[in-house]
Amino acid sequence: MLITSTWGKSKTFRLIPVTKDSIYNEAIFDLDNKVLALISKEKKQTMHMLPKLNEFGDVQYLKVGKRANGKEFSEERKLVETFYEYYVENVEEVVEFVKAFAINADTFNYQQYIDAKSETVNQPSLIQSV
Repeated sequence: MLITSTWGKSKTFRLIPVTKDSIYNEAIFDLDNKVLALISKEKKQTMHMLPKLNEFGDVQYLKVGKRANGKEFSEERKLVETFYEYYVENVEEVVEFVKAFAINADTFNYQQYIDAKSETVNQPSLIQSV
């Protein structure tokens, strides 16, 4: 199902599952790059750099300065289970995907977001990157 959403500071559309048999957790249209980002229900193991934690679960901050990457805390490489991500970069293919998967594609005006330039909204985004 298509819904209105926010990505960064712009209004956009998102696809959310309405049945348990959906193969995607969600999809969101990135207005700036004109890309539909899809998050699958399928998982994979990937390596990620994560903050190093002390015995209390708090981030271990460096005693002096910053690292070369600008971070002020120690990191370690960990194996993490993540969802597969897919990116539909061709606008015509985005439209075809929406038509194929969204139950309200004929009544929701998603084309306004595809045609629009990035538009800043005054509310903070609830979306956090992992």
